[in-house]
Amino acid sequence: MYNRGIRGATTVRHNDEREILDETVVLMREIVERNQIDPEDICSVWITLTQDLDAAFPAKAIRELEGWEMVPLMCSVEVPVKGSLPRCIRLMVQVNTEKSQREMKHVYLNEAQRLRPDLAAPKS
Repeated sequence: MYNRGIRGATTVRHNDEREILDETVVLMREIVERNQIDPEDICSVWITLTQDLDAAFPAKAIRELEGWEMVPLMCSVEVPVKGSLPRCIRLMVQVNTEKSQREMKHVYLNEAQRLRPDLAAPKS
């Protein structure tokens, strides 16, 4: 068994609590679906937000999903690089799996598709 990282990112249009929480859930569910993983297989999730998002903790939305109560979650502020993508939520999901690194399916939604167009392909 290996510990692999799965990257994901999305954006919101407004610094709004409900929008931040809802988009976080959409992103997390898409990562789980594309990679066919179960919360029990997840080691931890690291969540970052750009500095322009301070209306909510995205971890709150994930923690409220069924089966996610015990998954370690951590929120942080993204490094404020000049000219970086605004209103962005990023996830680093560490999962225990037999899959290879190349088999991990990273997920980039909304405007975050610009971050990694090579990985932002629609689900297959």
